[in-house]
Amino acid sequence: MVGNPLLERISNREAKVGVVGLGYVGLPLGMAFADAGFMVTGLDVDQRKIDKITKGESYIKHIPSEPLAELTKAGKLTATNEFARSRELDCVIICVPTPLTASREPDMSFIIKTGEALAPYVRPGQLFILESTTYPGTTEEILKPLLEKGGLKAGVDFFLAFSPEREDPGNKGFNTKTIPKVVGGYSPACLEVAVALYGSALKEVVPVSSTRVAELSKLLENIYRCVNIAMVNEMKMLCDRMNVDVWEVIQAASTKPFGFQPFYPGPGLGGHCIPIDPFYLTWKAREFEFHTKFIELAGEVNWQMPYYVVQRTMEALNANKKVLNGAKVLCLGAAYKKDIDDFRESPSLRVMTLLKEKGADISYHDPFVKELHKGHGFNMDMTSVPLDPETLNQYDAVIILTDHSHIDYNELVQRSNIVIDTRNATKAVTEGREKILKA
Repeated sequence: MVGNPLLERISNREAKVGVVGLGYVGLPLGMAFADAGFMVTGLDVDQRKIDKITKGESYIKHIPSEPLAELTKAGKLTATNEFARSRELDCVIICVPTPLTASREPDMSFIIKTGEALAPYVRPGQLFILESTTYPGTTEEILKPLLEKGGLKAGVDFFLAFSPEREDPGNKGFNTKTIPKVVGGYSPACLEVAVALYGSALKEVVPVSSTRVAELSKLLENIYRCVNIAMVNEMKMLCDRMNVDVWEVIQAASTKPFGFQPFYPGPGLGGHCIPIDPFYLTWKAREFEFHTKFIELAGEVNWQMPYYVVQRTMEALNANKKVLNGAKVLCLGAAYKKDIDDFRESPSLRVMTLLKEKGADISYHDPFVKELHKGHGFNMDMTSVPLDPETLNQYDAVIILTDHSHIDYNELVQRSNIVIDTRNATKAVTEGREKILKA
């Protein structure tokens, strides 16, 4: 590739940036580049998202509409479902989902469909970056051949890189602009251009030697959390047997000023990364005749937590001379963590499914997730019910699956028959503690 006019266009904010996939990662990323002075085009197959962006309306709770509206009104951020528009773009960043199949193997269909949709419009001098969390080798083994279908070659005719997304919805301490950005290029020239692009809009860029290193760094980040959460989940189950409060144990251990970082138990893992990433690596490891026993064990422990919550619910009902079959159960929280509207891979959905399978009459309340629909292993259509203090005693049990801040947990406990708390949300409750069962 002779010369590099793209670097100059990036430096002058003249490069046109495209973001494929306008979800929890793509939308804030596109806004960050638009805010930095670039013309940004969002590409998505979901017409609803395109219409919302065109109107300047956010569809993600932690992203306010006002800054989005300012960018769209100024013409800095537009959205379309026409992938032919990618030919006009200088830099294309791919932020599409990478879920698991029913057999817990990597589902590359979104990356493949995106690569196929972009392939006819690849032109010399463009930069393509994959951000979707995936196993090491995806960028070069799957995306690269798709983009090269027209005869142009990565590292020769166009640039190719991988930069793992790092988003934590609801975290007010960090955002897209302030979270350090790891970047790996297919070649040194690819890395140079990708670093220049991210460096023009984000606070800190961390270059690494290859796309595989960047891909694996993302898996390590989340597997680290998965393994430690599995450990405290196992500790919680043991503490229940020993009649010891695991939350008090963690609080006490956290007073050590070195060598300890607290992790907290829950009803299972949620979000797009931590429940999925370990299985991406274990799948890839088999190609090298390597069995990741430790990682797989952690994944299995966390996947079993919804079953444990249901078992504890049955025990709580039994202690109150009730059975789960036919019991009215209110599940608090569908989102995978507090005060957000993201319910991807939420353990709440699995708990509700298991309760329903055992004959429970279930309802749920979540102010951020108004409706639930069939799909991704969840086979029910449900609507969030109001949290009415006057009707709480009509439920045989209330299960706290997500500890949203808006709930008055003192009143909840006092007005409920039984409360199964999976998040330690009732730690400050003083009256009616005999009704609470930790799970």
